[in-house]
Amino acid sequence: MTMRTLLQDLRYAVRMLLKNPVITSIAILTLALGIGANTAIFSVMNALMLRMLPVADPSRLALFGNGDSMGSTDGFPNRDTTLFSYPMFRELQRNNRVFSDVAAIKSLTMTVHGRVTGGRELEKMEIRLVSGSYFPVLGLVPQAGRLFTDSDDQMPGGHAIAVASDSWWTRRFANEPFALGKTIKIGATVYDVVGVTPPKFFGTTVGECPDFWIPLAMEAQVSPGWNGLTNRFFQSLHVIGRMNPRVDLARAEADINLVFKRTLLDYAGPQPTKKDLEDLQHARIGLTPAATGLSQLREQFSKPLHILMSVVAMVLLIACANIANLMLARAMARQREIAVRMAVGATRWRLIRQLLSESLLLSLLGGALGLAMAQWAARLLLMMVSNGPQPVPVAVTLDFWVLAFTSIIAVVTALIFGIAPAFRAAQVECGLELKEGKSSAPSQARRVLARTLLVGQVALSLALLTGAGLFLRTLVNLTSMDMGFQKENVLLFQIDESSAGYKEDLRLLTLYQEIERRVSALPGIQAASFSFFTFNQGGWTTFINTAKPLESGDRIVSHNVVGPAYFATMGIPLLAGRTFGTQDTETSSKVAVVNETLAKRYFPGQSPIGQRFRIGGPDAGPESEREVIGIVKDAKYFNLRETVQAAAYYPYSQKIQYLGDFEIRFSGAPAAAISAVRATVARVDPNLSISDVRTLTQQIERSIVDQRLIARISGFFALVALFLACIGIYGVTSYAVTQQTREIGIRMALGAQRKQVLSLILRQTLVVLAAGVVIGVPAVLATQRLIATQLYGLPPIDPVSISLAAALLIGAAILAGYLPARQATKVDPMEALRYE
Repeated sequence: MTMRTLLQDLRYAVRMLLKNPVITSIAILTLALGIGANTAIFSVMNALMLRMLPVADPSRLALFGNGDSMGSTDGFPNRDTTLFSYPMFRELQRNNRVFSDVAAIKSLTMTVHGRVTGGRELEKMEIRLVSGSYFPVLGLVPQAGRLFTDSDDQMPGGHAIAVASDSWWTRRFANEPFALGKTIKIGATVYDVVGVTPPKFFGTTVGECPDFWIPLAMEAQVSPGWNGLTNRFFQSLHVIGRMNPRVDLARAEADINLVFKRTLLDYAGPQPTKKDLEDLQHARIGLTPAATGLSQLREQFSKPLHILMSVVAMVLLIACANIANLMLARAMARQREIAVRMAVGATRWRLIRQLLSESLLLSLLGGALGLAMAQWAARLLLMMVSNGPQPVPVAVTLDFWVLAFTSIIAVVTALIFGIAPAFRAAQVECGLELKEGKSSAPSQARRVLARTLLVGQVALSLALLTGAGLFLRTLVNLTSMDMGFQKENVLLFQIDESSAGYKEDLRLLTLYQEIERRVSALPGIQAASFSFFTFNQGGWTTFINTAKPLESGDRIVSHNVVGPAYFATMGIPLLAGRTFGTQDTETSSKVAVVNETLAKRYFPGQSPIGQRFRIGGPDAGPESEREVIGIVKDAKYFNLRETVQAAAYYPYSQKIQYLGDFEIRFSGAPAAAISAVRATVARVDPNLSISDVRTLTQQIERSIVDQRLIARISGFFALVALFLACIGIYGVTSYAVTQQTREIGIRMALGAQRKQVLSLILRQTLVVLAAGVVIGVPAVLATQRLIATQLYGLPPIDPVSISLAAALLIGAAILAGYLPARQATKVDPMEALRYE
């Protein structure tokens, strides 16, 4: 086929599409919706999971572990390791033979408040602590100034420098060029800003963009509560390395594990215990390709995005079936035109190519409009996956892969909805068409094809409606469960004590007590407390050791450090004993409140009140011993889907440390309570910064943002699919009525009643529905097993959701078929007999 012939086909296709502007517009909008939805989901998947880091040769980067852990752990490694101590990082860096260099990254971004050069107000800053080798490993070139190196990360507390991100510099200084002399003051330390990263660089964690990178040597100054540079078992770092040329992942993993195990054996000492040797056998490092970076969002949203991609793909298939039926009807109306073209010498392949050109043009126009819609939809999706008021800092752009995906989808779509009608149209009987002088009745094969497409639409719509119902019921189950605390009328605040200059001493304890006292006295405030964690903010987990060690079962315990009014503030009921009070001081007996599960698991058949345990394993010392003084109800701590957890609480008066979380139980308007708390804290100390204010209900909603995303998007597109299927049924039934007008007139002239005519037309719709449901139900059952991990509180096979979806689909489809069927009953027999 020459370019000239192709242009002729396209010009003719344009003329034919313009002859039916309404039908063409509907087809383009339908395709735009389907293609745009697929492009939007793919754009977000590309940004979160597929796009390479904007660094030099990212394919040579390898992550030590899988990066799915954050925070810190302690103890001897005994499984696949993902977090590392600073001393271990240095050993891996020095002694390996397969990496050109290795870098360490603090697993958490530190949120602090500081002052910029010349500024009076404290500003919120996101800090990422990294080793000096971080930028060299990535092969990054600064936009301005310089980046720090390993020589800037040797002396603890001796390298007060920072590298600013381009996004922070642009936001803070607009178009002002970089110049040396800018500083930031965090706590008592002043940091020189020595450089700015390139514009597209956000770090190595997708979905996060720190304001500054600071050497790990400054850990104690940036975040005094996380000071573990010399502790071999304070494991809080992710480690990333650049593999040498001609070294593959398997060889690198084998080499690094030799170094890892040799170092662990050294840490165990000259006489390792039997448990240490057993742990050593299970401890290992699995390397993961790091070309696309680390991402908690990737882990959280990978399955939901794949599910949504399947949902919008099915919607596109339903749209294709509609357009295919439309193209089939148009082809049947053009049979005489096709017969004439064949009579003057056009081949069947030439006619098929012409008809496919029209389909391709329709699809490309729909794809172009869909691409524009996808940009808006992708930004909306990013807002929906965000855990806070600000969108995730991820760039959703029209890069090569997004454009290639849209182009491929457009071409494949054209083939899906265009190829069958084109082949059917080209099978016209030339002599018969020209001899009759009008379009002949549609063949049985054409009717079968149209109804087969409808059956497919019904089956897909049933699967989508059932899936949406399952996700919606899961969301309802999650939000209506007993969480163990009262989520209503609780406000959460983040208070930055370390940036205001407080140390972990009695002055910090006095600050907590004074803020709690003053806030609790405010009108409308029923209780107030500091805590180490609240729901879905991570946690501190380790073992506990009792007089009778636990022989089997889950030995992990969740720990929290709280104020005296914490249980009243959170609405966690006390079941036995007492909570913390003024008698629990730094010099009094160390105490703890435990939950039901810990009491039953560690003190079965006896009252835990008065019993003692030690925080840690069998080697825990007497300083970690606690006496149980109370039992509270089990609650959710990390997420709503978690199984029941053993938990212990300790008074902050006996464990002085940075807490940061402050919560109040209030009555009245939240805005008034927030203003009152801010004013009260400012009177206690004007240097204290308050941030991330939200209700406990909002915090819970943040924890299920992935489930809410699936429920909303799948519900919307399930309704779109239902609408498209009904449009398809209405269109095919209307066309069938038009083609059968003469037959209907004859029946009515011979005495057929209107009910009989109505029954005749509706019977065809019911046959299509029955076939679609029969095919759809097994598909639904298979699909439910595939999405089982995203469901909660539902049986493996849920007949309720299937029944409701089927009822909704059948009702809507019967209505769509009834309208043209009712119109058929109004046919005048005399007019019908004259109908051509």
